[in-house]
Amino acid sequence: MLLTLTEAAAQRVQTMLEGRGKPSVGIRIGVRSKGCNGLSYTLEFADEVGPYDEVVEAHGVRVLIDPKAVMFILGSEMDYAEDKLSSGFVFTNPNEKGRCGCGESFHV
Repeated sequence: MLLTLTEAAAQRVQTMLEGRGKPSVGIRIGVRSKGCNGLSYTLEFADEVGPYDEVVEAHGVRVLIDPKAVMFILGSEMDYAEDKLSSGFVFTNPNEKGRCGCGESFHV
């Protein structure tokens, strides 16, 4: 499986899509060079499915994977966690070889 979404992540994506104020086909996940460990995840609203996007549908939501990100997130799980100090999407990525101390970036 390219990407697994937990129910909590899907619910958060649904809330984000509903709050956007205009129709979206889903959210798009990508990676970019950033941080002290090299790569970070990006999330953005998707207005259309790109010709090379990978599409994952789970728990009633659609997540698009940018073609340049596929090799970096293959087999990952996307979750949503919330505690007293922070909230956000959490990726459990079997391809990671290391992660920075603040959790902002990773390398494979």
